[in-house]
Amino acid sequence: MLRTLGKTGIEITPIGLGCMQFAGTANVTRWMVRPIGQDTATSVVRAALDGGVNWFDTAEMYGNGHSERMLATALKSCGITPGEVTVATKWAPLGRTAASITRTIGDRLRHLGGFPVDLHQIHMPTGSLSSIPAQLKAMAGLLKAGRIRSVGVSNFSARQLELAHRVLAAEGITLASNQVRINLVHRNVERDGVLDTARRLGVTLIAYSPLEGGLLTGRFHDDPALARSAPVMRRFFGRRELSAQGLARTRPLIDELRAIGQAYGVTISQVAINWVINRYGDTVVAIPGASKPRQAAEAAAAMDFRLTESEIGRLNELSLT
Repeated sequence: MLRTLGKTGIEITPIGLGCMQFAGTANVTRWMVRPIGQDTATSVVRAALDGGVNWFDTAEMYGNGHSERMLATALKSCGITPGEVTVATKWAPLGRTAASITRTIGDRLRHLGGFPVDLHQIHMPTGSLSSIPAQLKAMAGLLKAGRIRSVGVSNFSARQLELAHRVLAAEGITLASNQVRINLVHRNVERDGVLDTARRLGVTLIAYSPLEGGLLTGRFHDDPALARSAPVMRRFFGRRELSAQGLARTRPLIDELRAIGQAYGVTISQVAINWVINRYGDTVVAIPGASKPRQAAEAAAAMDFRLTESEIGRLNELSLT
């Protein structure tokens, strides 16, 4: 069941745990996800571990280290020691030069409390005062110094992915991953060249928002009024899909997800996540978030069955309407 992260030799489960919800309240992420406390975070991590998940994705931007600290505390509380799981984090480029990648790695390691940075990612391709090649060369320097195990990127286009691969290859390093939004109603990677480029280069795509902010759980279709209580940024960016017209458009997809789920004895969201990790073969892994232990357990259990090609095909057709 394990998949190799790019060509790094690091083995990860098809599903990891996204940790933005560990960011606390003193940052912008509170407008995107509902923050949770340490006790809940520990319960969420325990549920993910119990479900077989072996890797966790956090970031500097998630509370300026708050998410990293909560993750480390949770892992230790669950009896996990450094090296037993894979930890991914990200450097925030906004308004900074590539030199800060080197300067801030100590902060990343300190916040992670002894857990190594198995995957260090450039959080986005824009906003830095340095070029993408300069940023990647700084990452390469960290890897050569033994301070990180692999290098990844996030939200990179096909052209930027090619560039990142070329710069690292010149340093004798393989590009591990590109973290991008992929789900049943957001399949841009199939059209913009990112999927084809990743496959050709042997780069893993890490799918964030595999449930499209809860849309693919069916809860907004069951109770459209819930959209009004979603986090502010979720309502803003999802205003089209959460509108009455948007929900009507995706209802046939939700109905099919529900029917398939009933056949397997699983939930709508588990079918939607299973589609992400099987539609694209071994190239794509997913990092659903969870603010409750039940959600983490449910996401992990999406690895316990496999959709047929026929079922994937039906969902493909409905998701493109």
